Amino acid sequence: MEERTKFKRPNESIREGRRLAQPKFRVKWDGKYIPGITEISGLKRNTEVLLHRAGAHYSNVLRTPGQTIYEPLILIRKRTHGKEFERWVNKVWNWGAGMGSEVSLKDFRKNVVIDLFNDKGQLTMSFKVYRCWPSEYYGLGPINNEDDDEPFESITLEHEGWERDYDVVPPT
Repeated sequence: MEERTKFKRPNESIREGRRLAQPKFRVKWDGKYIPGITEISGLKRNTEVLLHRAGAHYSNVLRTPGQTIYEPLILIRKRTHGKEFERWVNKVWNWGAGMGSEVSLKDFRKNVVIDLFNDKGQLTMSFKVYRCWPSEYYGLGPINNEDDDEPFESITLEHEGWERDYDVVPPT
């Protein structure tokens, strides 16, 4: 059974509603930035190590790379009236759709771009995440009347890999 990143509550700065003077990152799909995303889980991949013995090396164990697994990407934002998360998740399963049209296989996968910025708001680095699709959605994360927590939503994206965009050059 593969080990997966567990969902965790947003950090204090999100729950207290503090805004950063300049965002450190922005996330976009379908060519436009998605507003309000304040936390992402990060990009992680893990390549399995295969152990084997070969030919004359019967007393030594050789190591070779095996299958690479990409951890899901979790995006979190304060609950807004924005519909970007919901629209995407409804392409995977739409409860209100008619029989046979609950899933939109044509366009439920999207490429996502994560742009990183410096303190001056200049683009410094960019990552492309390929063939993403939502596997989990919190339309309304846990809230409690006794806490000052802001309602939030999150989307967990499965994907087929990521890479840094080397065409993005940091400003000098």
